[in-house]
Amino acid sequence: MLTRMTDEDWDRVVQVFRAVRSRRGDKGRNDRRFLEALHYFTLHNITWRALPAEFGNWNSIWKRSWRLSQAGVFEAFFDALAAMSQTAHLVQMFDSTVVRAHVSAAGAKGGQDGQALGRSRGGFSTKIHLKADLEGRPLAFHLTEGQAGDSPQFEVLLDLGPDITPRAAVGDKGYDGKSNRAAARERGICPVIPFKASAKNRPGFFPKALYRARARIEQLVGKLKRFKRVALRCEKTVQNYGSVVALALGFILVKSVHTA
Repeated sequence: MLTRMTDEDWDRVVQVFRAVRSRRGDKGRNDRRFLEALHYFTLHNITWRALPAEFGNWNSIWKRSWRLSQAGVFEAFFDALAAMSQTAHLVQMFDSTVVRAHVSAAGAKGGQDGQALGRSRGGFSTKIHLKADLEGRPLAFHLTEGQAGDSPQFEVLLDLGPDITPRAAVGDKGYDGKSNRAAARERGICPVIPFKASAKNRPGFFPKALYRARARIEQLVGKLKRFKRVALRCEKTVQNYGSVVALALGFILVKSVHTA
């Protein structure tokens, strides 16, 4: 087909997808072709009507995708893959990235409140808060308005993702704060967060070698933004955009996924 994942990759994707979705009304469906269509759509950020004919009827794909999104299937798909992490018990890393929102993302029914859309000089934006393991594999994400700070989301991310307590939580200076360090220690986690230059009573030792591992979550951000439907938000609701992000992160988690 038109995507570049291997047959082995797709076997894993289909297996996990079938394990988390409802089977009602899906008999006889070509799940692989459907998931390939979603991969292509998320990667290239095209309209549903522009899907290549090889994937089938665009309207049927859109309707099925919308139904599964409302049921939270794509988030469950990502969660199932994230739970396979081999290093989440060692280190978990935290970072965020801001994405611009297309003008079509505005105008959700009931207004924009609660849709993770913030207004800035450049227009609307959304911030994706990420948690990853030591290898840079995504474990969880959280969506807020683009202008939201990182620090208040640290404790939120601590409680998202696989139910695994790491030995250390690594974040940049954006997560500096007594409450965040206390929240980590209450959970039995060592906070590896550099102090701001203005901080008083800074400890003399800081695990720089472990902190440098943050490069892997920064690389994850780069991989995520290769999915153009993520890099430019077009969905009006936080539910639908969250499904797009979950799909992209799920594809990233699959071994040897290609997004070039």
